[in-house]
Amino acid sequence: RHYANIWQGKFPRVNSAEDGFAFTAPAHAFPAQNGYGLKNMLGNVWEWVEDWWTTKHIASAAEDPSGPAMGSEKAKKGGSFLCHKSFCYRYRTVARHHNTPDSATTNNGFRCARSVSPAPARASGEEAGQSSSLSSEL
Repeated sequence: RHYANIWQGKFPRVNSAEDGFAFTAPAHAFPAQNGYGLKNMLGNVWEWVEDWWTTKHIASAAEDPSGPAMGSEKAKKGGSFLCHKSFCYRYRTVARHHNTPDSATTNNGFRCARSVSPAPARASGEEAGQSSSLSSEL
């Protein structure tokens, strides 16, 4: 069973598409890749993220480190359907690569994310199974 869209076969000549896709796949094509229910966090397309590319990170910024305020290349994460262990062994959520913001290729996409506040405590008398207004919006 496949959990991500990556290159199968002899790179770069033959993609056997054992995962069902020779190129990009729909976002719902594979099961969740982690306990949070997130899909397509790796493989399929490199995902542009907010940060500009850098190789110089601040050691003290261990949680949600941000890149420089400006730059010439954007960071992207997760690898793509063109990744293969013989060429681009980067289909991991922590994999990072870079490209210019004006690049247009079939293996680049973007990642949407938002911050979520913890769900409010349940009001007394609220039945189990009912969701609060915040969690029902997620």
